[in-house]
Amino acid sequence: MTQPRIRVLVVDDSSFMRKVLSDILSGDPRIEVAGTARDGDDALKKLAALSPDVVTLDVEMPRRDGLSTLEEIMKNNPVPVIMVSSLTQEGAQVTLRALSAGAVDFVAKPSGHISLNMRDVSADLIAKVVAASTAMVGGRRRPAFFPPAAPASPAAPRPPVSARTPLSRTERPEILAIAASTGGPRALQEVITRLPGDFPVPIVIVQHMPRDFTLSFARRLDGMGELDVAEGAEGMELRRGLAVVAPGGYHMIVKRKDGGKLVCGLSDAPPLLSVKPAANITFLSIADELGGRAVGVILTGMGRDGADGAAALRSKGAWIIAESQETCVVYGMPKAAVELGVVDEILPLHSIPGAMIKSVRE
Repeated sequence: MTQPRIRVLVVDDSSFMRKVLSDILSGDPRIEVAGTARDGDDALKKLAALSPDVVTLDVEMPRRDGLSTLEEIMKNNPVPVIMVSSLTQEGAQVTLRALSAGAVDFVAKPSGHISLNMRDVSADLIAKVVAASTAMVGGRRRPAFFPPAAPASPAAPRPPVSARTPLSRTERPEILAIAASTGGPRALQEVITRLPGDFPVPIVIVQHMPRDFTLSFARRLDGMGELDVAEGAEGMELRRGLAVVAPGGYHMIVKRKDGGKLVCGLSDAPPLLSVKPAANITFLSIADELGGRAVGVILTGMGRDGADGAAALRSKGAWIIAESQETCVVYGMPKAAVELGVVDEILPLHSIPGAMIKSVRE
């Protein structure tokens, strides 16, 4: 029986970009371009006629732009949407609004509205379309088009997680670290805005995003709740009541200075598991500096970044929380940590802020 392909509607006001995006997507045997649309109004008509599995949606379009088109889609016919935006500060701000409005993910055009080098991000675009095809949108998740490959050998049994509670540990946490990817901006918005301004330990956040986007994201979070939120910088002091977002294009590490203060460090090391920043690197630096005096949280995201770092943290006594499948937009990163047997609590997103507060309380 032939495996069904993922049907994609490509929406962009540039005929050149429609052709480039269609060629990239059609080049993958898992994907079929069901149609193209030149603007938001055209997209809404074709969405009803074609019933695609995923929509790629340009942010900047005449008449009805990408954001208003997205809002209409989410209201009347929820379907996974990937925004295609300019790699600019303005593009970042609109894209973040789109992610809050229900877009699953985004891909940034490398060189402006009409990108001649769009193929530089073709692998990223294809991976995000495939992940989006099974994303949780509008309260429902579509079935997987491609079942996971059968393991070459029987899977090893999952290591047991010992029964314990946050307060059964002998050392109080000094930091809380969060990893997120696909669906993360919206999940982080829900989590961070429900934490008190006097949260007793600093928070470090690794959200997979390019440069400029992380700065806009940090500023957006900063204005939404009681916590102070900032983009990380070399030497920035990590303090209670502050959440620091890893800057796009750098790995963020945690260091202890003379006198015991924790500070942020930045590393220009190569990507790890194809991402930069990588949560694994942040988690491993915390394990090295603080041992088990930490809490790790893994939210929605594709891939397995954060799982190995969580294993290192938990081996030293840290407390690990993962978002459950029922609320994950993409159940990839939390699943990888669960399968390693290093997660203490598996919780729906709405329960995670309370669990975080409980895990660090004095």
